[in-house]
Amino acid sequence: MNFDKIILMTLEEDMPGGDITSVASVGKDARAKGAFKAKADGVICGMEIAKRTFELVGGEVSLRCLCKDGDFVKKGDVLAEIEGNARSILAGERTALNLMQRASGIATATRQAVESVKGTNAKITDTRKTMPGLRMLDKYAVRVGGGTNHRYSLSDGVLIKDNHIAAAGGLTNAVLSAKAYVPHTLKVEVETETLEQVKEALSAGADIIMLDNMSYEMMAEAVKLIDGKAVTEASGNMGERDLKSVAETGVDLISIGALTHSVKALDISLKFEIIK
Repeated sequence: MNFDKIILMTLEEDMPGGDITSVASVGKDARAKGAFKAKADGVICGMEIAKRTFELVGGEVSLRCLCKDGDFVKKGDVLAEIEGNARSILAGERTALNLMQRASGIATATRQAVESVKGTNAKITDTRKTMPGLRMLDKYAVRVGGGTNHRYSLSDGVLIKDNHIAAAGGLTNAVLSAKAYVPHTLKVEVETETLEQVKEALSAGADIIMLDNMSYEMMAEAVKLIDGKAVTEASGNMGERDLKSVAETGVDLISIGALTHSVKALDISLKFEIIK
């Protein structure tokens, strides 16, 4: 994937007028070498993004990756070695670390969620609750962690939620209008909060039925009612639920906004020294 737009946006944000500190205190020909190290256990993500960051900064910097995206690393592991112009390394350091740490935190949380539903048929998926401007990065990190992506944007699929239902004059009206508007190749998903709404969504012909903020017992009953006639998705504060219990209700998908909206970055450091 091409992350240049994100990297350039982040570099521009970090040094709109250049790196004043490095220019003022470090010689233009100074060279340095160092290493990226994991300061916590987790799933690494963003190695090639870090490498591309220094390519875009310029200044003859080489970065040698010692692991690849998706690898589980331990605290203290060396992730990559870097060598080159000291000013260039300093200019790209924070952008590379910020993007790697965020992506690795998302990948780690996703891996934990995927492992928690192992042995069931449920898949872990993300939502649109991503950091503005970083959606491509966030959703890539979910895939690296073993999860799957929900729709990327509002343009990618029909997902009728409570406010759509209210604006359309009811669940059935919203589903029928959507199915009449979109091509047959596009699925129509609708959010439900009660078993009555589940029945109504089935009657209206919804392809995917979201079970929002339901108890485990209600979810299991909804899955029985749907009986394979539509894909089922559990949603609503799933980051705070016991995911194995959710999966055991028989749902096909579990969407978790917390994978991206409340991510804890994986701690990674870069330490280097000047060389001749």
